Amino acid sequence: MVKKSNPLPDAVPAIGSMAPDFTLPADDGSMVRLSDLRGRRVVLYFYPKDDTPGCTTQACGFRDNYLEISEKDAVVFGISPDGVNSHVKFRTKFDLPFHLLADEDHKVAELYGVWGEKSMYGKTYFGIIRSHFVVDAEGKIADVQYGVSAEDSVANALVTLRLG
Repeated sequence: MVKKSNPLPDAVPAIGSMAPDFTLPADDGSMVRLSDLRGRRVVLYFYPKDDTPGCTTQACGFRDNYLEISEKDAVVFGISPDGVNSHVKFRTKFDLPFHLLADEDHKVAELYGVWGEKSMYGKTYFGIIRSHFVVDAEGKIADVQYGVSAEDSVANALVTLRLG
């Protein structure tokens, strides 16, 4: 388990900085470019793997609060290294109302500083550090939650959306 970093690693974009732009394939076959979403707020959450307990908790939390998120003129995208086919199955199984983006080479995760060393059962490996970013309508980072728990991710994103 990764503990919340304080302060954030240097690679993680700071609040107030421009969110790193990217283009990734979505579960519906479209390509999503972050900069095309200017004028709306965006919640980007990074998660390790489709259809695992923590990732399902996080995804279903965003699903269950999607109406409020939408009412705050925001959209949600989940990003993991899983492929589009895996995302289609995961999204369908849990009736997720938002798109999942495939970052198979983890380049976007690296841009956001959330690809890092992890440890499980005494083995060290690299993977996604569960995190989320709220991007404001101008494309700037409004909130960063690095190493956040699956349960706290949604609640923390909602706090930022309600304040903004």
